[in-house]
Amino acid sequence: MKKETQGKTDLYIASWLKSQPRNKVIVATKVCGYSERSSYLRDNANVLRVDAVNIKESVEKSLKRLNTDYIDLLQIHWPDRYVALFGEFSYDPSKWRKSVPFVEQLQAFQELIDDGKAFQELIDEGKVRYIGVSNETSYGVMEFVHAAKVEGLPKIVSIQNSYSLLVRCKFEVDLVEVCHPNNCNIGLLAYSPLGGGSLSGKYLDINSEAAKKGRLNLFPGYMERYNRSIAKEATIQYIELAKKHGLTPVQLALGFARDRPFMTSSIVGATSVDQLKEDIGAFLTTERPLPPEVMADIESVFKKYKDPAIL
Repeated sequence: MKKETQGKTDLYIASWLKSQPRNKVIVATKVCGYSERSSYLRDNANVLRVDAVNIKESVEKSLKRLNTDYIDLLQIHWPDRYVALFGEFSYDPSKWRKSVPFVEQLQAFQELIDDGKAFQELIDEGKVRYIGVSNETSYGVMEFVHAAKVEGLPKIVSIQNSYSLLVRCKFEVDLVEVCHPNNCNIGLLAYSPLGGGSLSGKYLDINSEAAKKGRLNLFPGYMERYNRSIAKEATIQYIELAKKHGLTPVQLALGFARDRPFMTSSIVGATSVDQLKEDIGAFLTTERPLPPEVMADIESVFKKYKDPAIL
């Protein structure tokens, strides 16, 4: 996120939201995790943390930009502590840092956030209804759930992590067990189900108009993990698989994410109306669930290319 574009999405949504029945729309937003580079998000902060001061300011600014009285789901964008993120394969102990304890983070949601009102009062009044996490690990989810249970604090209800044909292992290895309804009962909101747009195949031809207009090329270094040669090899395999079964690459990728038994919702980041129409169409019209033979072929490719976007 750049300073000059910060908050613009909220303003666009606010304009659209005016014409919608508010109780029929779920509005989710985030409070920034630990950051030394995004101090411009706050009025008086050198380092952003997940604490009461930052949460309060984030909520107030979001409500104002969105022109709404409440947020349905407020999420921690990424952990306050160090974790391996965005393609980083393994945890690096040397990057450990002292972070805001899990209990204190939850207390920050519960305590004085808005004009002296406690978090439960915010929920009762509808200003914040549920809280969740994003880019989180099994350890983090378990700690949040445990702290909520022991201390009587608000429980997280969702986790927004990357998940797609190209990014599966970090969730499927153990988070799927942690988040299962019979255990912690945390819903997965998968972001980048198209692998930053790469699973559409538009970046395979770097000279195409679609590739030139794509975020991976417009912003050098952005999601570079999807531009690695092995990730492109896997993408080609999935595109050929889609053609074999009479599907478009987008139908295959979004249908796969949609049909996972642990999926609550998947999130697309379309940059044009045409893309949005294609994404919604693929989600709604693709055979549900994907046929067993399609899933079998997906697993065959997966066995050869396990999480190729890991750096």
